[in-house]
Amino acid sequence: MLPSKRTIIILHDLFMAGFAWQFSWWARFNFEFPFQDWRLSVFLTPIVMLIQGGVYSMFKLYRGMWRFASVPDLLNILRAAALGALCITLAMFILFRLEGVPRSILILYPMVLVFCLGAPRLGYRFLRDRRVSLDRSAVTTRVLIVGAGRAGEMVVREMLRDGRYFPVGFVDDKPDLRAAEIQRVRVLGGVDDIPELCRYHRPDIVVIAVPSAGTEQMRRIVERCEEAGVPMRMLPGLSKMVAGAAVLNEIREVSINDLLGREKVHLDRDTIAAGGILGRTIMVSGAGGSIGAELCRQIHGLAPARLVLLDRSEFGLYRIHHELLSAAEKGPTEIIAALGDVCDTGAMDRMLATHRPQVLFHAAAYKHVPLLEDHCREAALNNVFGTLTLADAARAHACDRFVLISTDKAVNPASVLGASKRVAELVCEARNAPGTTRFITVRFGNVLGSDGSVIPIFQSQIRRGGPVTVTHPDVTRYFMTNTEACGLILQAAVMGNGGEIFVLDMGEPVRIAYLAEQMIRLTGAVPGPDIRVEYTGLRRGEKLSEELFHDHEQRESTAHPKIFLARHPRLDWSRCEIELERLRKCCHAGDAAAVRAQLWQICGLSSEPRESVSDNEPCQPARAG
Repeated sequence: MLPSKRTIIILHDLFMAGFAWQFSWWARFNFEFPFQDWRLSVFLTPIVMLIQGGVYSMFKLYRGMWRFASVPDLLNILRAAALGALCITLAMFILFRLEGVPRSILILYPMVLVFCLGAPRLGYRFLRDRRVSLDRSAVTTRVLIVGAGRAGEMVVREMLRDGRYFPVGFVDDKPDLRAAEIQRVRVLGGVDDIPELCRYHRPDIVVIAVPSAGTEQMRRIVERCEEAGVPMRMLPGLSKMVAGAAVLNEIREVSINDLLGREKVHLDRDTIAAGGILGRTIMVSGAGGSIGAELCRQIHGLAPARLVLLDRSEFGLYRIHHELLSAAEKGPTEIIAALGDVCDTGAMDRMLATHRPQVLFHAAAYKHVPLLEDHCREAALNNVFGTLTLADAARAHACDRFVLISTDKAVNPASVLGASKRVAELVCEARNAPGTTRFITVRFGNVLGSDGSVIPIFQSQIRRGGPVTVTHPDVTRYFMTNTEACGLILQAAVMGNGGEIFVLDMGEPVRIAYLAEQMIRLTGAVPGPDIRVEYTGLRRGEKLSEELFHDHEQRESTAHPKIFLARHPRLDWSRCEIELERLRKCCHAGDAAAVRAQLWQICGLSSEPRESVSDNEPCQPARAG
C-alpha cells in the first residue's frame, strides 16, 4: 500500500532537517570528509530530526498544500526553523553544554533548513502553474475579468491553477493599471472598452470581480456586458472568498440585488444582543412569513433564552420551526412553535401569560394591496384589531418592548393596506405610556423577494416566456433586502424608548419598469424582441410612488446612519378610541363601504384619496434607467 501524500511530505521535511544539519557541518569544515567530530554530528542527527519534527507539528506545517505555497507558508517555515534551532541549541546545552559543536553550525542550520523546505514547495507550485498555463488544450472557458484588484488577482491565480479557464485579460478603470500585468495577465482597458474587447478576444464569460462596486458602477459594468452580449458572472465580497479552489466555486450569476446596489449595513450586534435579545424570551408574530422568518433567524443567532414563533399558518410555522431546530449551531435557545391567530383575544392572553415574552416583534399582517381592496373588513380585523389585541396582551403581561413592523404604504395611504397599517401605527403610539410596555414602530418599503412581491412574479413570468406585466412605466418603489431590513429592525428595537416611529433608509426609489427590463436581460434575453414588457395600468389602491414620511412628521437622524426618526405630534387617544370602536362595529356588521370610510376617517382623511394617474390612462413605455 502506497503512503499518502501527507506522509511523504512529513518524511521529506524530516529528511530535510537531517540533511540541513549535516550540510551545516560540511559547510563549516569546507566540505572536507572526514571532518573533525563527524561522529558527533551523525550521533546528533536523530535528536535534531525529532526536535524539529515536533516544531513542525506545533506550527501546523502540513495544513498548507504545496500547489498553493505562498508567502505566508514561507513565513511559517522561517518561524519553524528559527524555533527549531533554538530548541536544538537548548537541548544540546542541557545534555553536554555544546561541547564539540561549533557555534556557527547553530546559525547555518536554520538558514539551510529554510532553503531546503521552501525551495521544493515554491518550485513545485511554479512548475505546476506554468504547466497549467501553457496547456491551452485543457482550457474550456475563456474569461475576461472586470477588476484588477485583490479579488481579481485571487480569481485569475486560481483559474491558472485549475486549468479549465483561460483569463484573456483584465478590465479596470484605474489609469495607473493600464497595460500592467497581474499573474502574467494583462490589463487590456477600461469598463467602456468591454464591448470592443469582447469582439476582439471573444471571451465565453465576463467575471465581475469588484466586490466594492457601488450601484452606478455595477449598472455601468452590466450595461457594457449586455452591449457585448456576453454572459456575466459575479464574485461575492472578499470576506466570503477563501484561498484555494473554493474561489471558483463562489462565482455566481449576477442577480437583481447587485443592480439595486444596497450598501452593506453595519449593525452593532453586541449592543442588539445585550440590549434586548441575549438570554431573554422573544416572541415573533407572523413568524412563518418572509420578514418574520428572517427575524427569527437573526434573533436565534443572538442567543435568546427562548424564542416563541407565533403564526396561524400551519405550514409556514412548521417550516421556520423545523429550520431553526435543524440549524448547525443550535445554541442554548429553546424554540417554541405556537399556532394561533392574533385576532383571538383569549388565545393571545393565554399565550402571553404562558410564555411571558420580554420583547415582542409583531410582523403578522395582511399585505397584498389589490387583494385587500376587495377584503377591507379582513384587513381591518387582522391589521388593526390583531395589533390592538396583541398590544393589550403585551401590556397586561408586562412585556418590555412591543415592536410593530409597518410599511411605507401607511404614509398618506391610498389603499386599504396602507390605511390599516397607519391605524396600527396609531394604536401603538396611543398604547405607549411611561412605566409600561414600550411600543416602537419600524417603517420601511418593499423587501426584495418577499412572499407575493414583484420579483418572484417577474421571475415566474420570465420563465414562461412573458409577457412581464408592469402597472405603469413611471411607477417607482423603495426596495431593500430581507436580511438588511430585519437587521435594522433589531437595531431600532434596542434604540427606542417607546412611542417612536423609526424609518429605515431605503436609498433611492427604483422604477419597476427598469427592474423588469434588467431581470429579463440577466437571463440573456432582450426586452421586447425576446420577452415583452406589458403595461397594465395602476390597480386599485396603488400609487405611482411611495413616501416614507407624512407631511406633519419631522425627519430626524439617530445614532445609526440607516435609521431615521419620524417625529410626530401627540395623538388625541380619546378621539381615536371612539373611532376605533366605530370601526369595530362596521366590521361586525360586515359593511365594507363603512369600513373603508372609517379607516380614512381615523387616518385623518375626509374621504378616500385618489391617485393622480387614472387606471384607464394610456401608458407609454418609458426609457429604462
